[in-house]
Amino acid sequence: MLKVNLLEKHYQSVTAVNGLSFDVNPGEIFALLGPNGAGKSSLVKMLVGFTQPDSGSILLTDNSESYSSIPSHLLGYLPEDRGLYPEKTVKQNLEFFATLHGVEKGDFEERCAYWLDKFSLTSRIDEQLKALSKGNQQKVQLISAVLHQPKWVILDEPFSGLDPINQELVVQFLAELKQQGMTVILSAHQMAMVEKLADRVLLLNQGTAVIYGDLEDILLAKQAAVIHVRYTPEQPLGSLDKIKSKYTVEAIKANQLLVTLHNHQTLNELLPLLSEIGNVVELKNQSQTLHTIYLNAVANHNSESDDNVSLDEGLS
Repeated sequence: MLKVNLLEKHYQSVTAVNGLSFDVNPGEIFALLGPNGAGKSSLVKMLVGFTQPDSGSILLTDNSESYSSIPSHLLGYLPEDRGLYPEKTVKQNLEFFATLHGVEKGDFEERCAYWLDKFSLTSRIDEQLKALSKGNQQKVQLISAVLHQPKWVILDEPFSGLDPINQELVVQFLAELKQQGMTVILSAHQMAMVEKLADRVLLLNQGTAVIYGDLEDILLAKQAAVIHVRYTPEQPLGSLDKIKSKYTVEAIKANQLLVTLHNHQTLNELLPLLSEIGNVVELKNQSQTLHTIYLNAVANHNSESDDNVSLDEGLS
């Protein structure tokens, strides 16, 4: 069990992590979400012991042992800044990282063959890494993180640089890690992939927790009405400024919008604004995805923060 309690991290005038508390349960896939600058990287650096918190605590319990960060012998880590050696072969790269973690030669050969086959890289084992595409290099990096069969795996943007087919391979890879009993902390921007995998979710914004809990419960609890609006394609849409001042709006195509109704907002109030933008040809109610929940939560939190700043300035 990993328990984070009232964690804070400051850099000069910037508060990167602000009073953050959450748990990660053994054997689950825990998604760490948030826009750039939300505090995810600062949090991960503290979880793996690269930096120390200014206040608060991290407690990892493993059998009878306790740690203030995830120790290297329990950790598989895919960092934001990748660390492979382009002049070395695929096998040499994997062998190097396996040796760092004390993997025996026989175990290395077996595990290496297994994962290279899973990622369709067996025939590339003796090629220099630089000869591989960016996506295949990414797959080698993923394999290097788990050859020592760690109990905890932290993956920072594992889908980066991958096409849809290879993204699905990584989905299968993560599902297998969970099946093998590993606990995965996953930081990613691809909400559709996260929605397929995650057991629980922590959404950060401005260093604080905006959403936290079981993904299934979040998807059920956040079911605000989402209206899919389609306009005639013959003419460009008018300005969205007025409607965006009242509703959460996402343009998904040149003539299509997703509009989210919150709290006591009604369709009757929305319709005149939709008509001002263009000629509506279709309205459909649509269930919220993790993607729309993410966008709405961040937008609402930013708006609340701006309101608080304005209030503080007015009182000063």
